Amino acid sequence: MAWMVGVDVGGTFTDFYAFDDESKNTVVHKIVSTPDNPADAIIEGLRTLASEHNVPVDAMARLAHGTTVGTNALIQRLGRNVAVVTTDGFRDLLEIGRQVRPRMYDMQLDYPAPLAKRSHRFEVVERIDATGSVLKPLNDAAVAEAVEAVRASGAESCAVCLLFSFLNPAHERRIGEALTAAMPELFVSLSSDVQPEFREYERFSTTVLNAYLQPTVARYVAQLGEALKSDAPKAAVGINQSSGGLMSIERTRSYPIRTALSGPAAGVVGAIHAARLSDRPNVVTLDMGGTSADICLIRDLTAGLSVGREVADFPIRLPMLDINTVGAGGGSIAWFERDGLLKVGPASAGADPGPACYGRGGDQPTVSDANLILGRLSPDGLLGGSMPIDLAAARQAMQPIAERVAFTLERTAHGVLDIVVANMVRAIRAVSVERGHDPRDYTLMPFGGAGALHATEVARSLGISEILVPHAPGILCAQGLVVSDLTEDFVSSARIQIDDENIPEVQACADALHKAAETWFQSENIPPERSAVSLSLDMRYVGQNFELRVAAEDTGSANVQLPEAASLRALFFEAHELNYGYYNPQDPFEVVNVRLTARGRLDRPPPPQVAAVASIEPSAVGTRSVWFDADKPVNTPVYSRETLQPGHVIQGPAVIDQLDATTLVFPGDEATMDAGLNLLLDLSL
Repeated sequence: MAWMVGVDVGGTFTDFYAFDDESKNTVVHKIVSTPDNPADAIIEGLRTLASEHNVPVDAMARLAHGTTVGTNALIQRLGRNVAVVTTDGFRDLLEIGRQVRPRMYDMQLDYPAPLAKRSHRFEVVERIDATGSVLKPLNDAAVAEAVEAVRASGAESCAVCLLFSFLNPAHERRIGEALTAAMPELFVSLSSDVQPEFREYERFSTTVLNAYLQPTVARYVAQLGEALKSDAPKAAVGINQSSGGLMSIERTRSYPIRTALSGPAAGVVGAIHAARLSDRPNVVTLDMGGTSADICLIRDLTAGLSVGREVADFPIRLPMLDINTVGAGGGSIAWFERDGLLKVGPASAGADPGPACYGRGGDQPTVSDANLILGRLSPDGLLGGSMPIDLAAARQAMQPIAERVAFTLERTAHGVLDIVVANMVRAIRAVSVERGHDPRDYTLMPFGGAGALHATEVARSLGISEILVPHAPGILCAQGLVVSDLTEDFVSSARIQIDDENIPEVQACADALHKAAETWFQSENIPPERSAVSLSLDMRYVGQNFELRVAAEDTGSANVQLPEAASLRALFFEAHELNYGYYNPQDPFEVVNVRLTARGRLDRPPPPQVAAVASIEPSAVGTRSVWFDADKPVNTPVYSRETLQPGHVIQGPAVIDQLDATTLVFPGDEATMDAGLNLLLDLSL
C-alpha cells in the first residue's frame, strides 16, 4: 500500500486528494484553511485522513502541495528585508521600469514601490557587453565593498542583478560566492540562475521578487517539513510550480517565485486529466473558489504557457500556465461604489471570518450568502453537513443591500449572482474571444467549491452548450497535484537568424540545455525510462518587439533534435498566423530564446473502472425550494452525487449535492454521468 496525497491550500479551504496505487482507492477531504499558518490545516487534514479514512501515515509515499504562501506574501507585502547588488549606474532600473503607466488613462495610478528600498540597492563597478565579453573587470575591492554594504543593510536576502549576466554569469557568481562566504545565513538570488534571459528589467524584477520571498517561503517549507516528519515520515514532498509541474523542497527554497500561481496551475493539470477521461480535448476551465475565479483555455488537452505576466502588479518573466484570474469567489463581498452602483468583489471575506452564513462573525453580504438565500446551497450545511450554515445570518447580511436597491431579498441575491457571473464571463472572453477563439467550440469545465453553482449562467452568456463537472470539482486542484510530474525548465538566450547554416548554432544551445537536464534528472533520481523532455523556441521576425513560443520537439525520452530550417519556418508561420492573423514568408525571422522542459513522470491514478449501470432512473434523496430566476422558486429534487453511476440521466430542474460542491441543473437542461465519472450537462440554449 502506497498512498499519493495532493494538498491544495486555498484562501478559504484546504483540499486533500489521496490515491492508493495498489488498491486504486481514492479519498477526498476538505477542511477550513488556517491563514495564519497554512501548515496547521495540512497537518490536521493528514491526521483526519489517517484516523477516519484509513490512510496510514507510514503508507504516504508522496505528498504534492500547492501553496499560496508566496502569492500572499507578495500581495500583502509580507516578505523580508531585501538588498540588491547591480551594475554601476543601474540601481534605479527597478523604479524606471519601462516608463509605461499601469493603466493608460489613469494618471494617478503608479506601479507599486520597489520591494528593495533605494538605500538597499548597491552598485558595483563592472560591465559585461552584449556579446558576453568583459568590458570592465570586476575587482576584489568592489566585491568587498558590496559585501559590506549588504551586511550593513541588515537584509535577510540579496538579489544580484548584473547587466548581460545571462550571457556571462561569472561576475554574478563571484559576488554571490563572496556574499555566501561572508554571511552564510543570507539568502542569495542570482539573476543568471533565477531567470537567465534578455530584457534586463523583467530579469531584475523577477530576481528581486525571488529574493524577497526566499526567507518567508524557506521558513514555511522548513516548518512543514518538520511537521511531516511525524505525520508523513516516508512521503517525498513536491511543491507545485506556476508552470504546472512539481519541484522538490530544496528547489522551492532556492526559487520560491516559481510558486506564484501554484494552486491555480494544479487545477489546470487536474482539468486536463478530467477532460481526457471524458474525451473532451477542448475546454474552458472555471476554477471558482472562496476568493477568486481562475480561467484557462485548453486546446487539444494542452494549456497555453506564458513567460511574462504580473503577480501583485509586479512583472515576472518565468514559464507559467496562461491563467486569467478575477476576484469572483464564494466569499466575494457585495458593496456599493461611490457612484452608487452595486459591485461584487474583488474583496473577499476569506476563511476568517468568512461569509455571514458561516456563522464565524462575518457580517458582509457575499456570493455564498446569496446562493444560500436562493436555496442553491443546502441549508443542512457544507462539507456533507459537517460545517453548519446559517440562513438567518445570510439574510440579515443581505438585507441592507435589498433595502438600498428596493428589491426583495431573493431578487437582490439573484442580482448579486448576475454581477459575479458577468465578472467571470468577462474573464473568459479575455482568454477566448479576444484571442480569436470561439467559446461555443469549447466545453465549460467548472470546478472549485463554487464553480458548478454558476456554470450554467456563465455558459449561457457565452453560447456554450455543454458543461463538464469533474468527479470531485471542489478537490480538483488537489487531484491535479497527484497527476502532476516533476518538472524543471531551462532556457538559453541567443539571437540567431533561422536558416540552414545557423541551425547547428541553435542545436548547440539545445544540447547545452539537454546536458543541464541530464544533471537535473540525476539529482532528482529520475530513471531514464521516466525521463522526458520538450523543446521550444521563442521566435520573432527580425525587428519585432515580442516573440512567440513555438514548440519544436516533444519526445518520450531525454533526447532533443531540432527540425530542419524549413520545418521551423512552417511552425513559426503557423504560430504567427494563429496569433496575429497573418504571416510574411519573405521577412527574415530569428530565435531569441531556446527553452527545454524536463519531466520526471510519476505514477498517477488510472481511469476509473466502473460497472455498467443497472437502472437509468436515479433516486432523489429529497427536495428543496430553489430560485433559478428572480421571479419565483421551484420545488426541486435533490440528488446525491455519490449515488450516481455511469449512464444515469437527470432532467432539470435538479440539485446534485456532494461533499465538495453543488451542481445546479436548470429547468430544461439534462445531466448525464459518463464512464469517466464526470457529469455532462447538456444545455437547452
